[in-house]
Amino acid sequence: MLNQEFSTKTFKEIANNLENEPMEDLVSFLETSTPATAQHVFFELCRHVVVDVFPLISDEAFIKIFSKSDTHRAARILSALNRDEVDEKLGLLSKVTAREIKDFLAYDEDTAGFLMETLLATFSKEDRVEQVIDKLRKIGNRKILTIYILDDEEKLVGRVPVNYLAVAQPDQQLDELMYEAHSVHATATRAEVLKAIAMYALLQLPVVDINNNLLGVIRNDTLITTSREEASEDLQTMFGAGKEEHALSKPFFAVAKRLPWLQINLVTAFLASMIVGLFEDTIARITILAVFLPVVAGQSGNTGSQALAVTIRGLALREIRIGQWLRVAKKELAVGFINGIAVAITTGIVVYFWANSFGIALVIGISMILSMVIAGFSGAIIPIGLKAIGQDPATSSSIILTTVTDICGFLSFLGLASALSSVLGIV
Repeated sequence: MLNQEFSTKTFKEIANNLENEPMEDLVSFLETSTPATAQHVFFELCRHVVVDVFPLISDEAFIKIFSKSDTHRAARILSALNRDEVDEKLGLLSKVTAREIKDFLAYDEDTAGFLMETLLATFSKEDRVEQVIDKLRKIGNRKILTIYILDDEEKLVGRVPVNYLAVAQPDQQLDELMYEAHSVHATATRAEVLKAIAMYALLQLPVVDINNNLLGVIRNDTLITTSREEASEDLQTMFGAGKEEHALSKPFFAVAKRLPWLQINLVTAFLASMIVGLFEDTIARITILAVFLPVVAGQSGNTGSQALAVTIRGLALREIRIGQWLRVAKKELAVGFINGIAVAITTGIVVYFWANSFGIALVIGISMILSMVIAGFSGAIIPIGLKAIGQDPATSSSIILTTVTDICGFLSFLGLASALSSVLGIV
């Protein structure tokens, strides 16, 4: 019945609809569909749905889905599953297909070796354009946008874009058209892959081993997916959600990933509250100070977040190194100071007319400058510090930053108010 209902829909639409159906309906659809339909729909499912449905499908359905699938894409799907279960199922496939999938799975999911595809076109420098075009026609794969040149020892020595072949003379040799082939090692991280793509403006990036032997190529569609995943994972980890969590993940899985960081955040919130408690007498005497506390904390928090975002991006794109921490810190100190003065003037004017007190306006102005300078410095140093100790610079750095900015904001504002209340005549 479901197969008839989905007969006019695209594979992506079918997968989206099935994700909202009971799991047994999804399994039934895969079991009863044609091999091509089952394969395409399965590969369009969200990763967490794949994890749930994989143990439920029969051996026959597994063979139907994976026996003629793209081995690179299959490996990316299977990498999220239990390795013992995957190895057992791979025994059902042909030796060639199973070996190719296992080769991909042998690489860490964050490496170029895992992202690469092994279908590519290689030639020697002496090959002529006419011969190359004939071979490409026989291959008939439109994904091949670049051919790669290997020497007698199978080492990568150059590349030629396919569109160059179309306008070249038939008797020209490839060494006359060849360009340098920028490549990455199979163990390069996703961040290093993205940096190479941006630096050399490539649509495809060859992957080599330690001896410069060509292993595969990372294509542009994979790069787009990788860029999107990298950005979303950094965003999630920055705010204490695990990289593995997705929008439709099961509630208990999401809780397990988020709750530990929420508990840590609770502890840090109490630290900020303790700072406020130290000045309880001052707040009792000058109650209007409580009104302006969120202003100081919020402004310093925004300042820190701006510095944090810029620094994390710089680390991810290799624009900055750990050794340049002082230069980055000086820049953010200067930015925080200049912005602090501008914001302090505006804040002081508003507070003066609101509270009818020059003393409170002066205190909050000075506090704003101090807290924004510290926030900018912290936003730069926290991710660099995490990177220096071997941690992901995006990992929950916003939680650490929030603690620092809240404590410094409250301490500077309430501390100055307490210290200068008698001098400035704050009632």
